[in-house]
Amino acid sequence: MLSITTKSPYALRALVELGRMDASCPVPIAELARRRDIPVQFLEQLFAVLRRAGILKSQRGVKGGYSFARVPSEITVLEIVELLDGAVGAGAESIFADAAAAARTVLAKTTVADLVEREAQAAGAVMYHI
Repeated sequence: MLSITTKSPYALRALVELGRMDASCPVPIAELARRRDIPVQFLEQLFAVLRRAGILKSQRGVKGGYSFARVPSEITVLEIVELLDGAVGAGAESIFADAAAAARTVLAKTTVADLVEREAQAAGAVMYHI
């Protein structure tokens, strides 16, 4: 069935915030949690999964935090959802299998970079790609 918990939306909100920040500096998880109103302990659990999967990398210490291990334009929303919530549409039958396939298609063609750009456009900001 289609089952997406709060894990995926929270993780994606934090990844979008990370994508909006300077890519050359790791960002403390507490900063991401504060900016997106996500409980820090919950975000730590989600980011641990994403780090083990090679989506994020972490750096310890005073100037530590998280940064992308891969380019955000190569990380799909489907990948994040399935890492955190399991396979989309697993066990779905009939019309629900069709709905799951449609959802998978939308999630697979949308990247974290797309979400960053979509949020910037909604806020009226202009994104410059260099």
